[in-house]
Amino acid sequence: MLFVAQAGAADPIDWVLLLSGLFGGLAIFLLGMDRMTESLRVVAGDRLRGVLLKLTSNRIMGILTGAGITAVIQSSSVTTVLVVGFISSGLMSFQQSLGVILGANIGTTITAQIIAFKVTSYALFAVAGGFAVTFLSKRGDRQALGAVVLGLGLVFFGMSLMGDAMSPLRTSDTFVDLMARLENPFLGVAVGAAFTALVQSSSATTGIVIVLAQQGLISLETGIALVLGANVGTSVTALLASIGKPREALRAGVAHALFNVGGAIIWLPFIGLLADAVQDIGGATARQVANAHTFFNVLNAFLVVGFIPAFARLIERLVPDHAEDEAGVVRVRYLDKTLLRTPSLALDRARLELLRMADRVRAMYADVLPALLTGSRWTLLEIGERDEEVDSLHSQIIEFLGQISQTRLSEGETQELIGLMEATNDLEAIGDLIETNLVGLGLRRTEQGISISPETTDVLTEFHGQVAEALDLAMLALTQKNPDAARRASKMKRQVNSLERAAAAHQAERLVVDAPDRVATYRLEIDVIASVKRIYYFAKRIARVSVPHEERAAIVDD
Repeated sequence: MLFVAQAGAADPIDWVLLLSGLFGGLAIFLLGMDRMTESLRVVAGDRLRGVLLKLTSNRIMGILTGAGITAVIQSSSVTTVLVVGFISSGLMSFQQSLGVILGANIGTTITAQIIAFKVTSYALFAVAGGFAVTFLSKRGDRQALGAVVLGLGLVFFGMSLMGDAMSPLRTSDTFVDLMARLENPFLGVAVGAAFTALVQSSSATTGIVIVLAQQGLISLETGIALVLGANVGTSVTALLASIGKPREALRAGVAHALFNVGGAIIWLPFIGLLADAVQDIGGATARQVANAHTFFNVLNAFLVVGFIPAFARLIERLVPDHAEDEAGVVRVRYLDKTLLRTPSLALDRARLELLRMADRVRAMYADVLPALLTGSRWTLLEIGERDEEVDSLHSQIIEFLGQISQTRLSEGETQELIGLMEATNDLEAIGDLIETNLVGLGLRRTEQGISISPETTDVLTEFHGQVAEALDLAMLALTQKNPDAARRASKMKRQVNSLERAAAAHQAERLVVDAPDRVATYRLEIDVIASVKRIYYFAKRIARVSVPHEERAAIVDD
């Protein structure tokens, strides 16, 4: 079929060549974005948590912090997941988090600003330079920076391929008519949202819109409508992904979706006004589309910031708290697979989930000695059943850590991963010791009718308390990366050994006393001491995770 160009008859469009160039360019564009953002997360990942937590003291700082971090890592979803973790752990309120979520939308507009630069002629230089740095450097941080440059080069190269592929469409009356229909802002927003939902990337939609603008295939108003639709599409996709996740994650997804959808609806009648404003600033059509994208998100954020408390209450009403976990069923609260591509953040979340597991083990340990000494059979069995929850969390944490191990890890992250795996297994071993050994000893007491003397109760209680203190120090060391707490737990060895010897001596004295069942009582009490001492050994192993690798041998030396 022939199309009429400005200068007469044009060559027929080779649709196979056009589509292969378009989709091939899009694939390279997305590959470059993926490579660039993954490497940026490696470079910045270790600093993100501290920066985000320190700079969210008020709404404005929250917006600026969310925008800055998202601009660096090019992923509003990672920023949102970080915020959800802070809410879950009580470090940040949901109301505080909304400022960061609003700012994350602003941060994503940096992508449009970058790709609006018409530097496609230098794309392959960036690819070659980034590859050279990645291939020749031996340092992980330099390799990551090289990969950032390489990814950016691929982004521009993909745009160049898409632009070349679509240039023949300027002579196609059919395509021109189709683009004319998108002058209807409602249709433009709908197409932008649908395409973003299809390709799962608002950056891809923005890139194609800017290429179309650079080729002169769409008007500024159409470009703005398509970009507004991309905002809607990415928020709805994120909302669907949050279904079934912890309540805080679902609230964040709802807030993000309401903000973007509501903003698009509000701005629909004013697209022409927004187009006039960015035209006054100047620049090519592609730059004007990028500027409109930024202005839309910035203005929306600062229009909403004054209503954040009311907005937070609305979201909490729409997504109320659900009932607590049923007995024996434990839902993980912090583990999120979307963070696997940012290992430092994923490891941080594993620590938080490990703390939940530790809280259950610590509660079991606190309750088991009174039950062992004087409790009923049913009390002992109830404590033993709690180990099912510990085992459930153990399997889920180990699975998550296994998934992290398959990602690209630095040497430090590898050591941290190994340490967390060991600590998770050690905590599970403590739970098994309580269920099998200590609960079993309590059941033996009830079956044999053994009575523990008040003097022996005091001795065992003191010994149990010292090991409980060591276990608390171990968890402080593990979850807060506190090496001082780890060393304090290790130094308790002498005190624990001294109490063990004193307890054993007391039992030996009781053995020669003329008392009923003294041999059975002696065996029971010695077994209790041995099991509690074994728990101290595991506590020391857990504590050493926070200590520099070269010092760990000194923490567990027996």
